[in-house]
Amino acid sequence: MSDLNENIRPWGRYDILNEENDYKLKMILVEPEQRLSYQFHYKRDEYWIIIEGKAEVTLDNETHILSKGESITINRQRKHRVKNIGSSTLRFIEVQLGDYFGEDDIERLADDYHRS
Repeated sequence: MSDLNENIRPWGRYDILNEENDYKLKMILVEPEQRLSYQFHYKRDEYWIIIEGKAEVTLDNETHILSKGESITINRQRKHRVKNIGSSTLRFIEVQLGDYFGEDDIERLADDYHRS
């Protein structure tokens, strides 16, 4: 497990639950009214499973509303972001499959916090 302090972000935090050569599991927590950057990845697919709260997921400029128990598939190079549209913390599991899982495989297209 990584140092939890390294995983704090302006929108909330994430915890790495497990990581192997061919997959990575994260628990992602997004604070109310916060959202991640609009982004894509070259080297991984992602699968998001909502476990608490309500999410507005943008996938290639199409909006999807997801609640507890619902999921979405995000194939590599598809533009995506998630926003917490509930009044409590949004929690979801992110399953990453691919051949590289580094945080530097993020191409940000838009970001509320001015990260590049």
